[in-house]
Amino acid sequence: YLRMQKVKTDIKEKRLVDWFKGKQGIIVAFSGGVDSALLLFFARKVLGKENALGVIAKSGSLKEKDYRLAVDFSQKYDIKLITVYSGELDNPDYYNNSPLRCYFCKTEVYNRIEDVAKDFPGFAIANGNNIDDQSDYRPGNKAASEHNVFSPFVEAGLTKNDIRTIAKKYGLPVWDKPASPCLSSRFPYGHKITYSKLKQVEVAEDILGDYGFNEVRVRHFDDYCKIEVPAELIPKLESVFDVVSNVIKEKAKFEKVLLDTEGLVSGKMNRVLSKEVVS
Repeated sequence: YLRMQKVKTDIKEKRLVDWFKGKQGIIVAFSGGVDSALLLFFARKVLGKENALGVIAKSGSLKEKDYRLAVDFSQKYDIKLITVYSGELDNPDYYNNSPLRCYFCKTEVYNRIEDVAKDFPGFAIANGNNIDDQSDYRPGNKAASEHNVFSPFVEAGLTKNDIRTIAKKYGLPVWDKPASPCLSSRFPYGHKITYSKLKQVEVAEDILGDYGFNEVRVRHFDDYCKIEVPAELIPKLESVFDVVSNVIKEKAKFEKVLLDTEGLVSGKMNRVLSKEVVS
């Protein structure tokens, strides 16, 4: 079985390489996560340094830690990286946090990347979306299609597991990096998003990281927060919860800290959406 899986992944990797061939140049919307990191690595590998460019959008919704990882990755693999400063938090359509928040964010990001692309005529813009991303509610995909953004992993049939397997094969340090969605995904729809609230979430998640919880979501409910870690790590967190919660209250300025006993579920905030909104 494992051998068959490897063969399948190797075939998909060849499809990915073939996708790049014939492209003049690629601009990758880079976040520092494993998906866009592998895509940028392959763009550099197949097309060469002058024809591969990463663009990362810096704002209050991107963790500083993830930004530093993206910069370090680009330096390590001799990849050109440009930082743009996105202003989605100045847009009421974004900070009022409707179910279309992600659409407004990605529209802003792709607009900034298109500005960069003016200096690289003939370069296509691509993102790190994969096959698994198509199963969740992702209004940002509409923004990608409106801006003619390619998704090479989707076209080559790569899943998240394929991406991690290939990234590990090439020794990329991010191959096992936990998913780190935009910090704004920690807020229930309808709860306004501000720089100060985003910083509270970032500080709280960094504190949990210091205690060994690297895969974590701190959901922001105004005066209190609720912590999600993988279900198998809940006993470990419970054993230090009094200490950790006090540190979070002190440094992240939450009045109350709760533990979500269901455990970490990606996209949990989308459960409230009706089928009409999702479709």
